[in-house]
Amino acid sequence: MQKGMHIDTERCVRAVQSKDARFDGWFFTAVVTTGIYCRPSCPVVPPKPENMRFFPSAAACQQDGFRACKRCRPDTSPGSPEWNQRADLVARAMRLIADGVVDREGVPGLAARLGYSTRQIERQLLAELGAGPLALARAQRAQAARLLIETTPLPMADIAFAAGFASIRTFNDTVREVFALAPTDLRARAPRSKPGTPANTAGALTLRLPFRAPLNPDNLFGHLAATAVPGVEEWRDGAYRRALRLPYGHGIVALTPQPDHIACRLTLGDLRDLTVAISRCRRMLDLDADPVAIDDQLRTDPLLAPLVDKAPGRRVPRTVDEAEFAVRAVLGQQVSTAAARTHAARLVTAHGERIDDAEGGLTHLFPAPEALASLDPESLAMPRTRRTTFTTLVRQLADGEVRLGPDSDWPKTRARLLELPGFGPWTVDVIAMRALGDPDAFLPTDLGIRRAAQELGLPSTPAALTARAAAWRPWRAYAVQYLWATDSHPINFLPV
Repeated sequence: MQKGMHIDTERCVRAVQSKDARFDGWFFTAVVTTGIYCRPSCPVVPPKPENMRFFPSAAACQQDGFRACKRCRPDTSPGSPEWNQRADLVARAMRLIADGVVDREGVPGLAARLGYSTRQIERQLLAELGAGPLALARAQRAQAARLLIETTPLPMADIAFAAGFASIRTFNDTVREVFALAPTDLRARAPRSKPGTPANTAGALTLRLPFRAPLNPDNLFGHLAATAVPGVEEWRDGAYRRALRLPYGHGIVALTPQPDHIACRLTLGDLRDLTVAISRCRRMLDLDADPVAIDDQLRTDPLLAPLVDKAPGRRVPRTVDEAEFAVRAVLGQQVSTAAARTHAARLVTAHGERIDDAEGGLTHLFPAPEALASLDPESLAMPRTRRTTFTTLVRQLADGEVRLGPDSDWPKTRARLLELPGFGPWTVDVIAMRALGDPDAFLPTDLGIRRAAQELGLPSTPAALTARAAAWRPWRAYAVQYLWATDSHPINFLPV
């Protein structure tokens, strides 16, 4: 799949005519005769090719005067894989917009985080996506508004502000413009919940997170459950549950794998955190990946092909909090999974913020770097050199010297981490893979990878394995998941 697919008209027409769901989110189809825009897999009869126009984003469609299709609901497509596999300015901007930065800090705040002028950002987003940051954030607000309108009994005024609109009038105008319905009419048309579905309330929402098939949940949920920190994460009743630190408060999410979606149950202290919570959960589960493109590339290696064919659609388990993961990566250096969990649980009990969980056993938020920066190093039950690594990391995270958010420049962040005491290639690459989201991060020195390589007949020395893995680029992080899966470690199995 290439950048700017919407300009390849012939390919887009073929995708629409075949109703190929793989391309949902890659581009959007606007129909000039009806004034609506759809996802490629829309179930209606495809329009004539001469009546189709193709756009790279829903925001660009809306900006050109098209309204969302009521059948295929293009605003609920999986996100474009581009934004999680690239580290350039546009991709970093899109990750920040998805994280709600424009709503909270405006375009100047977005520009400040990226280190560019607002004019440069506007120009690049317009060139690639056909819409500027305000239009992209507006499309995201419209999607959040639709979700709240259709799934909660909240008053419309509460929904307007929870979705990020500055006024009820702007909320009403946007909903009418995007969906061609007034907010009350949109609620009246909403499908009724199935019997037995938990009722949505002002603070708790049940929704579906879409993904591109196939998705193999074994290593994804297996890894999250096997490494779960007590009090912050748990596996309960077939769901991975965890506490979330969010811009306006905290939340709790329960994520359950289903054949065609991830069931998501969100409990939020402040509904303004809705879009951010959804974005971070999608990112943690790697739901915007394009598994067909990834697996096709990995299958070109005859030694990897059987692993891919056996269980296609593996995702990279990531995180909802990059700083938290970096701290946990240091705690996990040269110790077992169980020992790393024990170290993390002690930190949580001593320094985490307490929360209430009416539905399970979550008790704390993982401590923020600011809280950990002031702890006594002598209280850490670890070797002195690793204490130095730990205290240096949390201090630099707290001071902003090391930034691990969605705006991170991957090469610069890698270089900065390698400068820290006790940070070698394994620690940096595991942070790059699971916190920064680099799809090409690779762990040639990892013990599990070397064992798998030896078993499969791949080169087992780090240098030779790295040379062989060049053919797997840019998806080496996914190759890691397939190689890890050759072991019987609990991270590779869906909990029972």
